[in-house]
Formats: sequence, structure tokens, C-alpha cells
Amino acid sequence: MDFWQRYRAIDARDTRFDGQFYTAVRTTGIYCRPSCPARTPKAANVTFYETSAAAHEAGYRACKRCLPEAVPGTPAWNVRQDIAGRAMRLINDGVVNRDGVDGLAARLGYSSRQLNRILSQELGAGPLSLARAGRAQTARTLLVSTSMKLADVAFAAGFSSVRQFNETMVEVFAMTPTALRSARHAKAAAGGSTALTLSLPYRDPFDPGVFTFLAVRAIPGIEAGTATSYARTLRLPHGDARFTIEYDAGAPGRPLTLTIGAVDLRDLPALLSRVRRLFDLDADPVAIDGALAGDSRLAAAAARTPGIRMPGALDPAEMLIRAMIGQQITVAAARTALTRLAAVGSSSRSPGEGLDRMFPTPAEIAADGCALLRGPRKRIDALGAAASALAEGTLDFGYGDDVASLSAKLLPLAGVGPWTVGYLAMRILGAPDVFLANDAAVRNGIKALDCPKNSGPAGSGKSWTANPDFREVSPWRSYATMHLWRAAAEFPAGTRPGTTKDVAAAGSRTAEKANQ
Repeated sequence: MDFWQRYRAIDARDTRFDGQFYTAVRTTGIYCRPSCPARTPKAANVTFYETSAAAHEAGYRACKRCLPEAVPGTPAWNVRQDIAGRAMRLINDGVVNRDGVDGLAARLGYSSRQLNRILSQELGAGPLSLARAGRAQTARTLLVSTSMKLADVAFAAGFSSVRQFNETMVEVFAMTPTALRSARHAKAAAGGSTALTLSLPYRDPFDPGVFTFLAVRAIPGIEAGTATSYARTLRLPHGDARFTIEYDAGAPGRPLTLTIGAVDLRDLPALLSRVRRLFDLDADPVAIDGALAGDSRLAAAAARTPGIRMPGALDPAEMLIRAMIGQQITVAAARTALTRLAAVGSSSRSPGEGLDRMFPTPAEIAADGCALLRGPRKRIDALGAAASALAEGTLDFGYGDDVASLSAKLLPLAGVGPWTVGYLAMRILGAPDVFLANDAAVRNGIKALDCPKNSGPAGSGKSWTANPDFREVSPWRSYATMHLWRAAAEFPAGTRPGTTKDVAAAGSRTAEKANQ
């Protein structure tokens, strides 16, 4: 977006752009979200920043009226597969808090000096400033949503000292932590509660079908899901965690509520980031649906299911194991195999709500897991080799990769092909422009929608031969894939949309490949 496109967005107070850029006003020294209800400033006094950290660096403080930190993140970090996008995914996952700037730079293959220069040029702030902005955002959320002690808030948000925490909050928000807590609108949980309950911001519309997607793939003892809730255990850098996320479409604001039953406070930023990625909460659904609606093959599906989300991954190594097990079998069969494999996983140190196990580590799978699996010996051996490589550290990939580097690392593995890499790029990287053309469920979805072969965009009156890889909806083809998977599940072969009951949960019996 250029300056005037952004200025028109703030003049319209368009909530779609909250979190995608920030508006700083020279005459007030304040930066705001695009939808701030204050009077639109004169264009001559406005500077736009890509990140709140860049506004901090320029000397601006956050608006107390619109709370620019309390917004969804930008989808740009997934769309952008460059160094800036990769770095932001890792910073959001807490890498700077855990390993410092040198650790972040090493993961990206740059020196810390080079990385600082690149991010300053691209985003207006270096990695330390970007990480500090994330800490401030997490701290503000905890201050207004919980009754945690201030010292606990400081360390949970990633600050190294209470003094640093106090200084940063005053600098960013022009308010002390105590004042921020006193100004909260919602009543926090009781001080004696051991669970943390937070409301997760997202952009409307939100399709809760992502809950069903996860529920039909849930491994008993590790995960549990319904059409509006999902819970699981998770291994994080400093210890085990357990959380539940619930969606209430009938409540004002249709909240997504995250309840954290157990977590090492040092892992809290990483947990929040991964849950947001799992539910694709930083997506821009209006832009995505607008692009999909322009293709007559998907227009009806986009209108019927606005705000579809692309499920992410809580753990990259786990996602590889699940994808390899799920190839060329049904979702139900993959779930059975994964349930059998879960027996070698350790018990959770913080069990609760029927969740008492952890997904097996690569070392546990390599040592004992493969003996529990059934099927072709070649496939089981390939899984064991991948688990061994992960356990030994010779295979290392994650949120800091791009599609090219992910392909380079995974394609040499036995049992991993282009479908697996494409699927993992969607789930781990949030790559928005992957189309799994050879996926059986995608083909079934095309048949279920009865997609016309020669038609132009809806309402255009034009006629052309549609590209079979759905290039017309780029860069959102991953979401086209999600719609086609949904269609394959809801409309079995031989039926048309609107002629059969919604059977999203029955997707496991319609797909020949388990999109695990």
C-alpha cells in the first residue's frame, strides 16, 4: 500500500488494517492503529510505520485510546518469504528472548550486524527493538487480562528484569504497569487462580471450521477437540504446557478465549505465538475472500464460508512425523496410527482435562515408536530415518525457513515428496500460496463444487480457460486448497453444494490422502 491508500484507510477507520501498519502523528507524538476513533490527522503530519517497534524507535508512544498493541498481527510475515518475514516469525516465537540476536542471526544464516541492517532497512527497527515491542504487547495483555504479580508479568513477557519492564512500559505506553492494570476495562481472573485466561484478537470474519479440522485429527490423551474448542498438551523450550481455546459465536464480539492450564512463564510468548499460528489469527480474511470470490470456481464456497482459516503447526518436528504417517491413507487411519505411536510418548508433567501424555519426541520415535506402526516396511523405515535425523540434529527446520529452504532440507529424505513439502509449508510456515494439485481430496473437492472449466470471474461476463493450478487467486492458493478440502468433506462425490447436510466432521472418509 502507498501513502494515500493507507491514509484513506485511516480516514475510513478501517479495522481490516489494524496490525498491518501503524499511524504516527508528529504533532502529538503518538502512534495509533488505523481504526483509531480520534479525528483524522492532517496528511502532512502523518508517518506510517510497518511495525510498532519502528514507531517506538522514532520516538512515538502508543495511543491510550485505541491501544494499537491490542490488535492481530500482520499476515505479511507469512506472505513475505524473505529474510524480514522469516525473522519476524522467529522473533514472535521468542527466539531473541531465548537465544539473543546472535542466535536469531545464526538460524537465518546471517551475521548479527547484517541482520540488524536488513531489518532496520525493511521494517524500521532492529531485532532487539522488534523483540522489545513484542514483550511490551505480551505484558500489556497480561496486565489487563490477569491478576498475575507484576514481577511474574515482567518475566513471562520476556523482560530480563523488573526495572527493564517498568522502563519499557512507561516509554511505550506513557503509563506505569500499575496504571495500565488500573485502567483495564474487564475484570481479571481471581488472584488465586492458577490458570491464565486471555482473549485472542483476530480479524472478522472467522470461520470456526478450523476447530473441526483439528478435532477429527486429535490424538487421544494429547489432544481433544469439538466444533468450537480445542485442547492439548505441548512441549515448549522450558517445559510442558497445556491449553484450551474456545470460540463462542453467541457472545458479544464472538470471543476466542485461551485458557492456559500449565506453562513455564518463560515459554508464554512462544505459546501465544504458536496458538495464534495454529488458528491463523493474523490472517486478513477480507482480502483472501475477495480474491477467492473473483474466481467463479470458488465464489460460492467463499460466500458460503467466509473467513476460512489455514491451520498452522505447534511443533515443526511433530508436523513432519504426522505428515509422513498421513500420506496416502485416510485421516481416520492416520489418527489410529498416531494413537498407537503416542504410546511411546512420556506422561505429561501437568495433566488435566483428560490430557495426560505428550507427543513423542523424535528420539522416542526412533528408539521405540516404529515397532508399533503397521504398514509397508519401506514407509516405516523412512519415518524412522527422519526421526533419527531430527533427534541427532542433522535435520533442523522450522518457522525461520522459507519454502525453498524447507524443500532443500526435506526432499532428500526418503518418503518425502512434493506433496509433503507443500503441506508442511502451509502448516509450518503459513505459506499462503501453496496449491496441492495432486492431492486426492483437492481433486474430490473440485468435483464436489462442479467447478466450471470455461468461465471468467463471477459477474465479469468474460470467458477463459481456468488454470488448473488456480493461479488466478494467487497469493492465496493455500486458502483455495482449504475450501476444496472442505468441499470434499461436505459434499461427497455426485452431490452439489446445498443438496447435502453439512458433514465436515466426516471428512476422514472422503479423502484418499490424510491431510494430517
